[in-house]
Amino acid sequence: MSVNPNDKTWDWKDIFCFWGINIQSVIAFSLIASLYLVYDLNVAVVFLGCLIGSLLVYFLANLIGKPSQKYGLPFPVILRTSLGVFGAKYFSLIRGFVGIFMFGIQTYFLSKAFSYLIRIFLFSVDNTFLQHDIFLIFISGLNIIDWASFLIAILLQSFLFSKSHKFNKLIINYSAITVYSGMLLFFFVVLLLDVKEVSRSFADIFTYNNIFLKSNIAPLITVVGIVFAYFSIILVNFGDFTRYVKSEEELKKGNLSLFLNLIIFSFFTVFIVVGADVIFHQKLEDIGKILTNPTDIIGTLDNTIITVIVLFFIIIASASTNLIANYVPAQNSLLNFFPSKLNLKTSSYIIVFFGFIIGIFWLPLLSQIGILSFVDTFASFFGPLFGVMIIDYYLVKKSSLDNMDIFSTEPNGAYFYSNGWHVKAIYSIALGFIFAASTIWNESLMNFNSYSWLIGAFISSLTYYLLASK
Repeated sequence: MSVNPNDKTWDWKDIFCFWGINIQSVIAFSLIASLYLVYDLNVAVVFLGCLIGSLLVYFLANLIGKPSQKYGLPFPVILRTSLGVFGAKYFSLIRGFVGIFMFGIQTYFLSKAFSYLIRIFLFSVDNTFLQHDIFLIFISGLNIIDWASFLIAILLQSFLFSKSHKFNKLIINYSAITVYSGMLLFFFVVLLLDVKEVSRSFADIFTYNNIFLKSNIAPLITVVGIVFAYFSIILVNFGDFTRYVKSEEELKKGNLSLFLNLIIFSFFTVFIVVGADVIFHQKLEDIGKILTNPTDIIGTLDNTIITVIVLFFIIIASASTNLIANYVPAQNSLLNFFPSKLNLKTSSYIIVFFGFIIGIFWLPLLSQIGILSFVDTFASFFGPLFGVMIIDYYLVKKSSLDNMDIFSTEPNGAYFYSNGWHVKAIYSIALGFIFAASTIWNESLMNFNSYSWLIGAFISSLTYYLLASK
């Protein structure tokens, strides 16, 4: 159902935290550090590419977020107006499938942080304890500590995420502030170890010479695509969160904070990586050996207290990212598919069950057979879905929806179309999907993979506009 107006409590600060935890991940940390430090790119080119990529995300987030903010409806329900009441039921489930799958994988990697903490604790109690034979028994690539860690990770997330949207808002806000506080703390730890040398090394990476050379065009386009691709997974279902925003003005102000988040996170990331390199006396001389993964950095520190603190921050960041990128989209898709049979609690059981299966088989099986290529193929629907929804809402329906008929399965309902399916929209999505997925499976098109979302969105939106205009 539509959100109660009293529950529309999100303002720009909440959206700031939302974008904050989107970027506060181990993957984003490694990605930003690699772009600035590893690939021998002009720092100004990387910075400009990040801003352009973020500008694309900002523009599209405003477009897709407005309908849900206005009508208080999540992505799967808004989708009914474009695909039909039954078409949306099945196509939104694709987003749910990808969400559940990535929830399981993310939980597996989250559990590694818990396992490190358990090992540190056991070693501090008795440094011979981990040598017992029981810890050498592995099932599905996991020993008893790994199994315990995985169960803790998945059950803790299920308990926290299934409470209510208000509690999820608290998780989002506290997580964003906590992680930034942790990065600020680590920033000072690195800086104070050698203020002069760390500051000089950080300043030395900034070169702005010849930014407008033709040779910088290809790197710029690549960076734009990489940054956009990172955020694109959350775009199609952004309405799952904007439905709670007070006004369109607050939504746009909040989306502007994406740029601020990117700048803050990039600054802390690059400074910490450069500072850690100085501490380890590499002085950026061997660029291939720079540590860009936070877990690798703390692994080289001979300081248990700092290691434990950082691991807690990694747990908070990973869990909150899992919430918005995977859990909530999967939950809303399931609730839309079984509206009379599921609620917040029962839908969490389905997510946890399949997430558990995926997580335990990730290391010995799924990661070995290239399963992510198939998941990416399903994700190739996201851009086309977005394209059809935007054209349908703004150009076909002129930003006006019938809030009652959205929930109607009667043949005379405005969104029943052809037996509950909008054939023109589905044809457009299928065509966009073919173009988007081809960047995954066609070797000659793989260089365009980071733009597959945009390609799919463009093809589907153009096709749908032409068909709907007739």
